[in-house]
Amino acid sequence: MAYYFNDTSHTFNEYLLVPGYSSSECVPSNVSLKTPLVKFKKGETPDISLNIPLVSAIMQSVSGDRLAVALAKEGGCSFIYGSQSIEDEAAMVARAKSFKAGFVVSDSNVREDATMADVVRIKEETGHDTMAVTDDGTSSGKLLGIVTGRDYRVSRMEPTTKVKDFMTPFSSLVYAKEGTTLKEANDIIWENKLNSLPIIDDEGHLKYFVFRKDYASHKENPLELLDSQKRYVVGAGINTRDYAERVPALVEAGADVLCIDSSEGYSEWQKLTIDWIRAKYGDSVKVGAGNVVDKEGFLFLAESGADFVKVGIGGGSICITRETKGIGRGQATALIDVCAARDEYYEKTGIYVPVCSDGGIVHDHHMTLALAMGADFIMLGRYFARFDESPTNKISIGGNYYKEYWGEGSNRARNWQRYDLGGDKKLSFEEGVDSYVPYAGSLKDNVGISLAKVKSTMCNCGALTIPELQQKAKLTLVSATSIVEGGAHDVIQKDASNNKIK
Repeated sequence: MAYYFNDTSHTFNEYLLVPGYSSSECVPSNVSLKTPLVKFKKGETPDISLNIPLVSAIMQSVSGDRLAVALAKEGGCSFIYGSQSIEDEAAMVARAKSFKAGFVVSDSNVREDATMADVVRIKEETGHDTMAVTDDGTSSGKLLGIVTGRDYRVSRMEPTTKVKDFMTPFSSLVYAKEGTTLKEANDIIWENKLNSLPIIDDEGHLKYFVFRKDYASHKENPLELLDSQKRYVVGAGINTRDYAERVPALVEAGADVLCIDSSEGYSEWQKLTIDWIRAKYGDSVKVGAGNVVDKEGFLFLAESGADFVKVGIGGGSICITRETKGIGRGQATALIDVCAARDEYYEKTGIYVPVCSDGGIVHDHHMTLALAMGADFIMLGRYFARFDESPTNKISIGGNYYKEYWGEGSNRARNWQRYDLGGDKKLSFEEGVDSYVPYAGSLKDNVGISLAKVKSTMCNCGALTIPELQQKAKLTLVSATSIVEGGAHDVIQKDASNNKIK
């Protein structure tokens, strides 16, 4: 006879937090959202922690290298999608890792016989107005000079004007030799009031640039998530088919953490993948696994050696797994069950395996609910797909802007590996839809607003850290009527933009 769970399967929207005592210390500026990303032993600290509890989903329409950089600046981590060639994914990881290493390889280079028209074109392509002038026009050629936006005027100069006639020549440049430390380079920049400092080798060939703006960027983004070499922390998705080829390429590219991208994680395929990684790399390569929705699934992956476990099947906004297969579990109920199993496992073994809540987040307050229910961090797809930095197109429909968003189980993604059960290499039926989401602007602005809400709610619960929230939170189920009561009701609302009634 089939096993029946006694409790009803609930979603985040069916719960509310009940306020607790707030001391005078409970103000948002005192709240820390730091949280472990990978497992650790009792009394030790995790090898990687997040400064904010947000990671981006392993999806084509969400996590490219541009979003990886933007999210790492805020203190989170992206998992670059694996449903692409090994070479392309590794290249995305490498671009994100090299975006701000302090020493930047120049991507805007010209020869001295190029024209101002060439300079303008390169600036439009790269968005960068500092260009190295090298003997061969490459990033590693002999440095002859530099061109910046201050060296030319489009309105006053002919497009055919040669670069050599308006560049700042090498003889007038302040530069440093290879081997200069980042601190020394920044000191030179400040002492000489420079915007950029070229780094050359003994033969005069360009190696890197160090930019003033990168130093300023760190000051503007105090929570940015960096590795030991001051590079952004970047994750990457893998599958259970080609891991023997994909994992080495991603590790070589600099990926800090991997995650098996699968619709269902309680599977021998995931154990075999983790076993292979452990046999080749030991514990030096971090890998998360999932997704699961109950205690048994969590224990299987934890005992298989996963560094974190993802929870959630069928709760994503573009996921139709529950409709097509009748399998899954309400995200809130699944999360509560798995987090209880995590705590029991920690008490028994002394090993803490972080839990990632993946799916089911519709409103910002659902983030706080997920954390209160035990999640260490939250994976988001639709949320991040709305931003400038996601890799999809922004389009206008009926006068409003939208971003494209499609599921990995859709025919468009064709990510059969995510739903692989050992059969033919094809997507037998769709488990995701192709859609649009309202365009929301920049990641930085939106994440700031969302986390301000999280911090404020934590203060209402008397908590200044995520573990303290999980300890002090009081949760109550709500009725359908009280959900209606929770929004604006029984009033005629004004349209704030033009003071009209709506």
